[in-house]
Amino acid sequence: MSEITCRKQGRIGRITLTRPKALNALTHGMVQAIDAALLEWREDPDVAMLVIDAEGEKAFCAGGDIAQLYAESRAGNLAFGRAFWREEYRMNARLFEFPKPVATFLQGFTMGGGVGVGCHGSHRVVGDSSRIAMPEAGIGLVPDVGGSLLLSQAPGRLGEYLGTTAGRMGPGDALHAGFADYYIPESRWPELIAALADTGEHGLIDEAALPAPESPLAAQQAEIDAHFGGETFGDILRALQAAGGPFAEAALKALARNSPLSMACAVEMVHRLRGSNDIRKALELEYRFTHRAVEHSDFLEGIRAAIIDKDRTPRWRHAGTGAEVTQMLLPLGAEKLTFEEETQ
Repeated sequence: MSEITCRKQGRIGRITLTRPKALNALTHGMVQAIDAALLEWREDPDVAMLVIDAEGEKAFCAGGDIAQLYAESRAGNLAFGRAFWREEYRMNARLFEFPKPVATFLQGFTMGGGVGVGCHGSHRVVGDSSRIAMPEAGIGLVPDVGGSLLLSQAPGRLGEYLGTTAGRMGPGDALHAGFADYYIPESRWPELIAALADTGEHGLIDEAALPAPESPLAAQQAEIDAHFGGETFGDILRALQAAGGPFAEAALKALARNSPLSMACAVEMVHRLRGSNDIRKALELEYRFTHRAVEHSDFLEGIRAAIIDKDRTPRWRHAGTGAEVTQMLLPLGAEKLTFEEETQ
């Protein structure tokens, strides 16, 4: 069974993730296949637009397939993870910069690496089952695959809130936060995709869209802005501890599960990127962390607790001090993420 199918269908280039039993988790091979399709179709006159979808009801893509990454890293092979992230981030940039409309259909879980495939398109469609999140802080990583840029562009202080709490967004929240563009019931997706293939007319998506569902995050926006506006993660933590009340208590409970270093770096990254629409700047900043993640962060411990042993009790070693944040986000010099492949 293949992991992914890339084909031309009528007027569209169609990419379908085909690992439903694995929640369409993104492998190295899938990254390479998407990148090859983007290169092939960006100047193909027969391809009017792209459609990216996935098999199964539970997930568009629940993240990257990190079990092999863990095994290779534990064996001392740092090059494996670094190569995966480089290729994935270059694919994310190519998708963000693709010169034709890109429609994505995001059922169920769209998280982490799935956001990098599903949330950089021009026509991002959600339905009632959609649950979108950047949960990397829970495994000792940072919001990456360009997710840091999306967080920096979210209204108010939603970026800091979502990047540290790893909160999940339903369809209304995803639209409010800028991770999606259209709400269309999932029962109508097959017919719409067939019409897109027949015509190549992306305006059909606008015509099919319904009013956005309610957004709980929008209702909490004032409290989020009040408590997550600090200069550092420490400022946010102190503001919540001093505030009391149901919102602050729920937020503190969520933060207590996640890596302090990851949350502190996520806040700093959102602040550095705010006001930007430069995907390459975001990916280069993210790569500074992921390049160092195995050696200098709590990434392996986070994967152990969540994926390998599944005890859900990570023992975080790093407090997320200002010095640690600075170290993780320093420029990489000769190891810097570059995008030469983008322009060859």
